[in-house]
Amino acid sequence: MPLALWYDGQRGARIGPASAGAGDLELRALFSAVSRGTERLVWSGAVPSTERARMRGPHQEGEFPGPVKYGYAMVAADPRGTPGFVLHPHQDVFRVDRAAFHPLPSGLPPERAILAPNVETALNAVWDAGIGPGDRVTVVGAGVVGCLVAWLAAGVRGCRATLVDVLPERAFVAERLGCAFATVAPAEQDVVVHASATSAGLAAALDAAGEEAVVLEVSWYGDTPVTAPLGAAFHPRRLTLRSSQVARIPPARAPRWTHARRLATVLELLNDPVLDALIDSEGTFAGLPGDLPGVFTTPTLAHRVRY
Repeated sequence: MPLALWYDGQRGARIGPASAGAGDLELRALFSAVSRGTERLVWSGAVPSTERARMRGPHQEGEFPGPVKYGYAMVAADPRGTPGFVLHPHQDVFRVDRAAFHPLPSGLPPERAILAPNVETALNAVWDAGIGPGDRVTVVGAGVVGCLVAWLAAGVRGCRATLVDVLPERAFVAERLGCAFATVAPAEQDVVVHASATSAGLAAALDAAGEEAVVLEVSWYGDTPVTAPLGAAFHPRRLTLRSSQVARIPPARAPRWTHARRLATVLELLNDPVLDALIDSEGTFAGLPGDLPGVFTTPTLAHRVRY
């Protein structure tokens, strides 16, 4: 009987029996990642009732608030031992349609490929923000997604990317990713991306934006109320506050880009060893229920699960 992680929506989780699925390809889990932002909301039962249908993940079992089998950052092996990425909850053995399995490109370690969904989110954010050569870009919030947005921005020719966080120890990660670091956001930025999931971070992002600039919101707050300082200079500076969400490819690219093409691009982008700095915690599948409170309540970046 396959085993999976089940969230109860009351800050608890357990390993229990699950459906194997009905696809034509059997896979054996190698590694998965805990999405610290989204899965923390599932763990705490904070998925809004209005968003439960949209929040359903591929191969999810159960309903929000729980018990529910949830997750989407899985690296598994097919019967030949070929490693690949698949959107699937935390589970040891399962079946999917063959088209859902994406073999890893040569040279990409399976241990790092768990970051694929985060890189997809970051790539979508860069597209939505319209980051271009020479831009001054600030990313507020040095979680995994924020770090990846800054990393992608820093790779744009002439772009000056600054990663901002209240934790000074994130400076080491910023340096590895090729970005500047600050605990206070610089002013007059061309593009600001907010990824801290806090009202204070959103206020700092709006304050950092230059006149007519875009502030892109990538945080997912669940049912937590958010305040935003839209008075004072917000209107005179003609700022744009825009949301970004990975489920949809931005309209300007949608006629040419499919989700499969985007994921293939992401797997190629992941072939960079500096990204290992974002995986700072690891545990076993059996120990995952006991590890989760620490993952969700301490400043962990990416938690990798080893099967």
